[in-house]
Amino acid sequence: MNNYHYIVAGLPVLDRDYKFTAESPETILEEIKAQCSEQDVSLIDFLLSGYEAGNLDCGFYRRALTHPKRFIREWFRFDLNMRNAKVRYLNAQIGRPLGKDVLDINADEDLPAIELGEFEEEARADAILAGDDLLGRERGLDDLCWEKLDEMTCFDWFDIEAILGFICKLQICARWFRLDEQSGREMFRRLVDEIRGTFKGVNYQG
Repeated sequence: MNNYHYIVAGLPVLDRDYKFTAESPETILEEIKAQCSEQDVSLIDFLLSGYEAGNLDCGFYRRALTHPKRFIREWFRFDLNMRNAKVRYLNAQIGRPLGKDVLDINADEDLPAIELGEFEEEARADAILAGDDLLGRERGLDDLCWEKLDEMTCFDWFDIEAILGFICKLQICARWFRLDEQSGREMFRRLVDEIRGTFKGVNYQG
């Protein structure tokens, strides 16, 4: 059985500007997995696979949104809604139909429909995406993700959900730690390329 109290107590306290010193994000992840059961390692690996753009197709999201673990269902429902919001925003900017390349996991009528529910953060996401500063926009979206993780794990202190929430926050911290001001701005100028890697077919000249 996993000793979640011991694992959680040993985790660093993260904030949005956490600076990695002696340990890298990869090292922290390996230390977590080394203390988890095989079942929980598989769960963590599934979560991490959702951070690889090449995996993010309808099949992945259908598996995630019907997953037996609540955290996985809720997080990837939010993630799908956020990614689709980015695609709709990009479409509006370049004059394409808003629904073009939006990932519809219920497009195949031969498969059971999956209830997506309301995207409660839609208005806030749209307001952030409308910002002029690319770096500030990405920071705002990550802040929104951070708040969602806090909401999802507010009653989870010493369980696997707390660890999964920590790992998602770790991905946010790692992303910003690896970027300085100059490289960050260059990366965010390539926002369209990131979306293209997730949802095929976007053709944008920016």
